[in-house]
Amino acid sequence: MMRIAIAAATVMALAACGEKPQTGYGIKSDAPAFQGAQNPFVAPGWKPGDKSSWEQALKARAQNTQNEYAKVK
Repeated sequence: MMRIAIAAATVMALAACGEKPQTGYGIKSDAPAFQGAQNPFVAPGWKPGDKSSWEQALKARAQNTQNEYAKVK
């Protein structure tokens, strides 16, 4: 029983050594948020690169879908 516990502890300790580094492949954190993605999965009515439409989309989202008081009615 003691050998099994020691073997399990050794396996768990060595499992952390094989972890791969977590790097952000393809993520550009230096771009402003309103630049967005250039793909078909963006929110309807929002144009990537247009800051005013980005701000309007955020306001609409906050008011319509994330406002708990509006949902309770």
